[in-house]
Amino acid sequence: MSAVVLITGASSGIGKAIAEHLAQKDFRVYGTSRNPKNVKHNGVHFLQLDVTKPETVSNAVKTLLEREKRIDFLINNAGKGISGPLEEIPESELKSIFDTNYFGPINLIKAVLPTMRQQGSGMIINVTSIAGFMGLPFRSAYSATKGALSLTTEALRMELKEFNIKVTNVAPGDFATNIAAGRYHAPLEKTSAYANNYSKALSMMDEHVDDGQSPNLMAEAVHAIMKIEDPKVHYKVGAFMQKFSVFLKGILPSRMYERLLLNHYKL
Repeated sequence: MSAVVLITGASSGIGKAIAEHLAQKDFRVYGTSRNPKNVKHNGVHFLQLDVTKPETVSNAVKTLLEREKRIDFLINNAGKGISGPLEEIPESELKSIFDTNYFGPINLIKAVLPTMRQQGSGMIINVTSIAGFMGLPFRSAYSATKGALSLTTEALRMELKEFNIKVTNVAPGDFATNIAAGRYHAPLEKTSAYANNYSKALSMMDEHVDDGQSPNLMAEAVHAIMKIEDPKVHYKVGAFMQKFSVFLKGILPSRMYERLLLNHYKL
């Protein structure tokens, strides 16, 4: 019997690559999109879901279970970016990014846990970010959402151990996707006290995405993790220096690490 996978944000970018890769590997893959009618399926069954609307989460999971009677993997991939000086990001946008990147995945987890617990098995993979391991200038809110989900993963693993439900997170670096197009940018105002530094950081962020690796690497990494009997807490996927930056944070004095980031962003 083919294992059943639910993956959010499967209509583009990393989510699309993962969903299509798994569909080719004989998984029963259910992807989600806010507008599934506009999505090319490519072997993936699509459900309408907006992670910021709990009722659509409940409906999507209910529909999947009516069809398949089980769910073996949940991949929390849906998310969005945000950038800007924290002082200039509206509170509404800060709440919105947490609704999408943090509370959305939590709602999905809550929706599938009763079934996984009844099955006595299941795996939850949270797609976080290497940016969640550190506070990055002009990406404070994004780092905060991904860091929060990463820490929640650590705690949830221990809570669910007795039910044989595995939980892990996969932190990608920069990949060539359309995330920059959907990212909320605090307006770059010439009169802003942060105009010069924010402009430099914004250009660097876009360059990193444009020069990023293929999302297919993430698809292969996630598939490999799904086959592991006892997955680790954290996996990092991306360019060597991006992964190495996490290692450096763990061994360098905090001020020295901060200087490295300041130099990198030319601040």
